Amino acid sequence: MANTLKVLAQTNPLAATLTDSYTVPGATSATVSTITIANRSATATQFRISVAVAGAANDNKQYIVYDAEIAGNDTIALTLGITLAATDVVRVYATLAAVSFNVFGVEVT
Repeated sequence: MANTLKVLAQTNPLAATLTDSYTVPGATSATVSTITIANRSATATQFRISVAVAGAANDNKQYIVYDAEIAGNDTIALTLGITLAATDVVRVYATLAAVSFNVFGVEVT
């Protein structure tokens, strides 16, 4: 098995749009170590993060963060240790389009 430490995803979703950020490739598992959320606007906003097992349709049970506040021109780093199997999906959402999500971790193949 090979472990590859990497930036798993970088996403800037449209405002108020749940967006697939990272999908674990086939025959791979992954551990998300950290997700950073950067608000590039001077206006405070909210964000969400969910994990969909095997890419399942959106469901309330998938949310690990829901409508958390982020101040204007601020960054939040969440150190999580989320383990994912092939085809699991990390999804992100923000009320403003000026929010960037970066997902860091390791893929095991």
